[in-house]
Amino acid sequence: MRSMKVQDYMNRHPVKFTRDMPVETAVAMLIAANQSGGPVVDDDKQVIGFLSEQDCLAMMLEGTYHKEQSATVADCMANEVLTVNSDMAILDLAQQLGHKRPKVYPVVDYAKQLVGVISRTDVLRAIDLHLRDSYANH
Repeated sequence: MRSMKVQDYMNRHPVKFTRDMPVETAVAMLIAANQSGGPVVDDDKQVIGFLSEQDCLAMMLEGTYHKEQSATVADCMANEVLTVNSDMAILDLAQQLGHKRPKVYPVVDYAKQLVGVISRTDVLRAIDLHLRDSYANH
């Protein structure tokens, strides 16, 4: 199971955002991709933040209340981002997933550039596939 790597189960084409993107645009992208959040990257593909559905919801509710929308991704993104490396073992990631941990992790290479995202669902799918293979071979 240690041979199962994040890079083998991650989403290689995630929705990603820039800090100056309007929140409305980001929300439309999240909905279209059925993704619960996504990394915010700079021009060098370095992860500089993370935008979740919850962040967007709070900002949009505030905008609705004030009857205006002019917020950007930078206004509501989380600046502290937990990333994982693409060659991390799925088992190691599964062990650090917890109740208060993110549901989606940006995946970076050794240059710290975004190469994908991996979600709890992806990790669960990987473990399930491995267990099914184990049962089938016995």
